[in-house]
Amino acid sequence: MRLERLCVLIWLLALTAAPHAIAQVRLPPYERVVLDNGAVLFLMPQHEVPIIAFAALVRGGTVAEPVQRRGVAALTAALLERGAGTRDAKAFVEAIADVGGELSAAPGLEAINIRGDFLARDRKRMVELLADLLIRPRFDARELEKLKARAIELIRAAKDSDARGLISTYGNAFLFGDHPYGRPIGGDEASLARVTREDIVAWYAEQAGADRLLLSVAGDFDPAEMKKLLTAALAGMPKAHGVLPALTAAAPVTGDRVLLIDKPDATQTYFWIGNVGVSKRYEAHAALELANTVFGGRFTSMLNTELRIRTGLTYGARSSVSRPSQPGSVAIVSYTRTDATGQAIDLALATLSRLRSDGLDAEQLESAKRYVLGQYPLDMETSEQLAAQVATVEFYGVGRAYVDDFAKEVQSVDLAKVREVIDDVYPKPEDLVYVLIGNAAAIREQAAKYGPVTEMSIAAPEFRAPAQLH
Repeated sequence: MRLERLCVLIWLLALTAAPHAIAQVRLPPYERVVLDNGAVLFLMPQHEVPIIAFAALVRGGTVAEPVQRRGVAALTAALLERGAGTRDAKAFVEAIADVGGELSAAPGLEAINIRGDFLARDRKRMVELLADLLIRPRFDARELEKLKARAIELIRAAKDSDARGLISTYGNAFLFGDHPYGRPIGGDEASLARVTREDIVAWYAEQAGADRLLLSVAGDFDPAEMKKLLTAALAGMPKAHGVLPALTAAAPVTGDRVLLIDKPDATQTYFWIGNVGVSKRYEAHAALELANTVFGGRFTSMLNTELRIRTGLTYGARSSVSRPSQPGSVAIVSYTRTDATGQAIDLALATLSRLRSDGLDAEQLESAKRYVLGQYPLDMETSEQLAAQVATVEFYGVGRAYVDDFAKEVQSVDLAKVREVIDDVYPKPEDLVYVLIGNAAAIREQAAKYGPVTEMSIAAPEFRAPAQLH
């Protein structure tokens, strides 16, 4: 919303005049309310702007899907937006648009994410629509068929054109194998085609109960009134019928192995190099943020400087650190022209080796601190962002100090701590998983020098190699 962002801009300008004030960025106070059916509410009144935003997390997501119905969570999330209560898809969208509101649902690895914002005067409409979405979704069969067809077509289009959006999906599938973190969040061509409306209805009843719901609300409201509205509206939401799957940590891969995905018409090679990293509860998360900023988290990072700025081998190179409730992946991601595949990968590996051998120097560390602390307030600009921060903190059980003390922790990080984190998180060059998408005939020889190669076609309807399927 424009008014809210204007207020934030004024606040940020004030911070530039008082550089130490940035360390005081904290989550505002909020109230925790547990309903009789197990739903948990977090109420954070903020009266500066006449807007109310919410972020809801329903535990489950991709990790709770049946193995043969990968994508059921993604299709369910999409269907939640397409009709609920007495309103069909068109009427539901119009009910939101008529008051200038926003309401969306999206799948996540460990939860379905539902977010929205409305003007404060439309709070009753907001609560009504949210309750309908959560408790009375229509799961229209015709809408499901349209969504399935579109999802499958989007995957095929990505395979046919620019595969950058798929490389991490293939990477996690090859790295994690049978572990739930290896499942594609959006499903794959084979599994999406199998999902029926009956699957959607059954999965939602089993997994999306009130006892799995965390709902964070921030903005211009009276807490007593909002508590009353939400308590009444959500009272009819039943508990989940099924058991939430227990997640265990995946073991890091030892040794090197390569997945080569053949895209015969490719003129570029997309590559993903990684291993298992750390979880959301990793204690040195501030030091990790600084290390990853320098290594591959900004335009002037080590990876982007070497692969783009100095050599022109790519238009972009980055490092990603995924930290869900169990250790996720840490990876290098980039692409290059086919004939430079080996050169680009070797340079990425040399940069990783330099990070592990040399760590950061004082100048790099101070630059990263300035960058991270400058970006930090931007994640808490709006009511929607505040609501999302609270929901995330509560979902992972890390405590509000995870946010409140972040700036202080960043400022206290020294070179020794960064050295410890690099050794702890970033994989050794001899223990790496490689995923390459490209013209196999042209890059097969180059791929083989990195480890034993498994091949598959990009036309395969699943993201896992046939050898991994059971």
